[in-house]
Amino acid sequence: MRTPAVLPPAGRLGSPTAGLVWGLIGVVAFSFTVPFTRIAVGGLDPLFIGCARAVVAAGLAVVALVVGGAIRPTTRQWLRLVPVSVGVVAGFPILTSLALRDTAAGHSAVVIGLLPAATAVVAVSRTHERPARRFWVGAALGVIATVAFTVAGHGALSAPGVADLYLLGAVVLAAVGYAQGGVMARELGSWQTICWALILASPAMIVTTLVVTGGHVPDATAGQWAAFGYLAAISMFLGFFAWYRGLAIGPMTTVSQVQLIQPVLTVVWAILLLGERPTPELVVGGAAVIGCAAFTVRSRVSTGPGRAPRSGAPEPGR
Repeated sequence: MRTPAVLPPAGRLGSPTAGLVWGLIGVVAFSFTVPFTRIAVGGLDPLFIGCARAVVAAGLAVVALVVGGAIRPTTRQWLRLVPVSVGVVAGFPILTSLALRDTAAGHSAVVIGLLPAATAVVAVSRTHERPARRFWVGAALGVIATVAFTVAGHGALSAPGVADLYLLGAVVLAAVGYAQGGVMARELGSWQTICWALILASPAMIVTTLVVTGGHVPDATAGQWAAFGYLAAISMFLGFFAWYRGLAIGPMTTVSQVQLIQPVLTVVWAILLLGERPTPELVVGGAAVIGCAAFTVRSRVSTGPGRAPRSGAPEPGR
C-alpha cells in the first residue's frame, strides 16, 4: 500500500473566497434534500430511504475511487472516518427521514437551521479555530432569522414531539460528521473522504436495507423514486464533493455559516418549481437570513498558538 504524502496545510488548498464558493455549491445541492425526502417518504419506508441512498452512493463511490486511483486510508485514518460515516452517511439521513414521516418540511427546516451554529462549535473543538465575537453574534442572529423566516414561509409551528428529537439528533450527528469530514478532507481530499466514509458504512447499510425490504424492491411512484435518486446521487454523494472541499479550504467555522441560506434556497425552489407565491414576510425574512450569513462569513478567524490543525494533503488532481 502506498503511504500518503505529507503535504501543505489547509491554508494552501485555496483562498477563503474559494472555500466559501465551494461551500455554497454544496449548500445549493443540499437545499433540495428536505423537500425531496418529504416526497420520497410518501411511498418509501424512511429507514429504507436513509439506508438505501447510502448503498447506492457507495456503489458510485467505488467507481469514483477506482477511476480516480485514490490512495487507501491508513488504519488510523479509517478510525477517524468513523464519525463521518456515523454522522452524515447513517445518522443524518436516517433520522431526518424518520422525522419527515411525521412532520412538515417547514417545521424540520427550523430545527435543521441550528446546524450551522452546531457545526461551528464542533469545528472549534476539532481545529482550534478562534472566530471573533462578531462571528458568534452573527451565528446567533442567523439562527433567529432562520426560525423567523421559516415561520413566515410555513405558518405556525407544531408542538414539539418525537420528530423533533429525531431532528435534534440529526443536527448533532451532522455537525460532527461535517467538522470531522472537513478535517479528513485536508488529508484524503474532499471527494475521497465521502467516498471512503460511504465504503466504511456500506456493510451496515446493505444489511439494514435488505432487512427493511425483505429482499424485495419497494413499490413507489416514479416521482418518489426520482426524489430518492436525487437523495442518493446528489445529497449523499456529489454534494459532499463541493461541501468537504469548502470546509477543507476553510476557515471551517466560516464556511459552515453558508448553510444559513439553505432554508431560503428551499423556499425559492418551492416558488419556482411548485408555483408557491412569495409573500412580503418571506422576502424580508430571506433578506435577513442572507444578511446574517454575509455578516458572519466576513468575521475574522484566527488559530490558537501552538494548536494548529494537522497538516494534510491538498486535493489530488488540483
